[in-house]
Amino acid sequence: MDSSIHQDLIESHEREDDYYCLKDDGTDESHYIYVINAVLSGTARLNVLLPTATILAFTIFAPLLTNDGQCTTFNRWLMGFFLAISAASCIFFAFTDSFRTSTGRLYYGVATFRGIWTFNGGRKKPLMPSDYRLRWADLFHASLSLIAYLTFAALHIDVVLCYYPKLPRKVTNALPLVVGFVRDPLYSRR
Repeated sequence: MDSSIHQDLIESHEREDDYYCLKDDGTDESHYIYVINAVLSGTARLNVLLPTATILAFTIFAPLLTNDGQCTTFNRWLMGFFLAISAASCIFFAFTDSFRTSTGRLYYGVATFRGIWTFNGGRKKPLMPSDYRLRWADLFHASLSLIAYLTFAALHIDVVLCYYPKLPRKVTNALPLVVGFVRDPLYSRR
């Protein structure tokens, strides 16, 4: 199909007052929104199936925050705060998504029960907003990602030495495998 005819069909289908079909003129975007979209696009690609970026950040910062497992009370508080922030980011990035407008421009947002909320104030919407609504399966998959992250984080050697040094080595070696074997079949049904 000729692209000009295709574009004419799209534009003739759109109504001027339709909230979901606003024109993508690109003039209202600031540099700040562009930077957010660029950062989130890279992070969202890493977090498609697993909390990879969260685990990478945790792996980098855990030895620093736990003083290589030789914790003081302050180190325990820092590590606990970092675990909470990392767990929240793991859940948040499980709900991020992207879409293209009728002009082909790529936007990033967070899926909600009402549809996708974009990072440019929510004015741009996909052509089929119902495809980007949050579903209960998405919440289930986010919880599986959170369980995978927390299992990895809780059994990291520095965290074990900091919080529960008498934990048997068999537990730290076997539990991630068990969680992985249980989580993988459930996650692959997506």
